[in-house]
Amino acid sequence: MTTRPGTLYLIPCTLGDTPAEQVLPRHVIDLARKLRYFVVEHPKTARQFLSALKPEQPIQTLHFSSLNEHTEPGELAGLLTPLLAGHDVGIISEAGCPGIADPGADLVNLAHRHDIRVVPLVGPSSILLALMASGLNGQCFAFHGYLPIEDAERKAAITALEAESIRRKQTQMFIETPYRNQKMFGALLAHCRPQTLLCVATDITLPGEQIQTRSIAQWKLQQVPQLNKRPSLFLLLGTR
Repeated sequence: MTTRPGTLYLIPCTLGDTPAEQVLPRHVIDLARKLRYFVVEHPKTARQFLSALKPEQPIQTLHFSSLNEHTEPGELAGLLTPLLAGHDVGIISEAGCPGIADPGADLVNLAHRHDIRVVPLVGPSSILLALMASGLNGQCFAFHGYLPIEDAERKAAITALEAESIRRKQTQMFIETPYRNQKMFGALLAHCRPQTLLCVATDITLPGEQIQTRSIAQWKLQQVPQLNKRPSLFLLLGTR
């Protein structure tokens, strides 16, 4: 008899220390509590997240496999082993939704090729929450991950994104390593046109959440926001 594959659940994680009950539906928490097999970016933080949910099985009996930037393509097939044996598996990223700006997408793609059922679950996505709150174009947008670090390359990237935004009326979204946020903000003020709209979304869903949209000219007239070491997204929309 052929074993029916398990289901691959994409389990959103909190974006920080916010209690899971504030950002995750009850059915997502209940499902995560029942699972025994997980694919995670880092087992230590995944254990902390699941421990707070009070899993039905002792945390030391749960099975964790790692999937992160160090995972080789040839290792992906092995991560399907519990699924092919009939066990349900949950993917958990470090923050937010698996598969969105996250290495989980490669495993999901492989699961589809093996006819494994994939179920996305509801939870916080900093990208969508920032876009929702920005007031910028939510009909046409693009997320670019990290921009270049070197000054000249970053300037060229910002200029190109602004031009594309004007041409397509498209919201451009990107992130930066938190300790370089302040430098990114300064670069945007230095290289964008005065009328370009810039939203800075910081600490989304956390107690210190701040989301503000201003034109570049307006940002230059107000106090510089303190973004150092605070998770932030930058969204810009160029205007003619």
